[in-house]
Amino acid sequence: MGVVEDVLPQYGAQETIGLKAIILLGAPGAGKGTLAEGIKARTKFIHISTGDMLRDAVKKGSAIGREAETFMKRGELVPDDVILRLVEERLDQGSPDDEYLFDGFPRTLEQAEMLSASLRRRGSRVMAVFSLEAPRELLISRLCGRRLCRQCGASYHVVNIPPRKAGICDVCGGELYQRADDQESTILNRLEVFTRQTESLIAYYEGMKVLIRVDAAQHRDLAVEAIVGHIRKLPSV
Repeated sequence: MGVVEDVLPQYGAQETIGLKAIILLGAPGAGKGTLAEGIKARTKFIHISTGDMLRDAVKKGSAIGREAETFMKRGELVPDDVILRLVEERLDQGSPDDEYLFDGFPRTLEQAEMLSASLRRRGSRVMAVFSLEAPRELLISRLCGRRLCRQCGASYHVVNIPPRKAGICDVCGGELYQRADDQESTILNRLEVFTRQTESLIAYYEGMKVLIRVDAAQHRDLAVEAIVGHIRKLPSV
């Protein structure tokens, strides 16, 4: 089954939109990053991961990066307005006709409303939100098996994407490790937080008639195929 709920956004026949934005929304372990890479390879969408952008801004020592780092060092969440400024800075660097794929952002209703306002100022809006859905047991299994390279950050899975040599990165030979937040007790809490945060977010996008539910338990190639099929039906995409 490619799509859990096959409901396409409704658009006017003559609707034209400049900057386009779609969103991958899913719990930890749903495969947002992996699917984003597959979608990016088959479309013109530019992948935007706010986590990657934050780390890059901190590394470069930009004004937003320095501000975000003060919260990160205290173990606090970076405030919504700081995240949105980072997103807007990236949008301002691009073309008015660019196509953006947001991965894991927005995470809350407040962020979604701020993003909608930002896009309206640019004469645009969210075109589609793909809700990646998979059984809780599968999400836990995926996350518990994830391993990262300490040196280059390459990602593996002990079952699905194992390295050629256990515990060693294929790319650089670095040591593989399990993140603290990929241990089962932490994963259960992360899933609970996600569920609480996104109930209102899903309702918001359902109200906009742009939410498309996708079976994220299937093979990633099939999930990418289902999402790209929907993307092809969007205006001028």
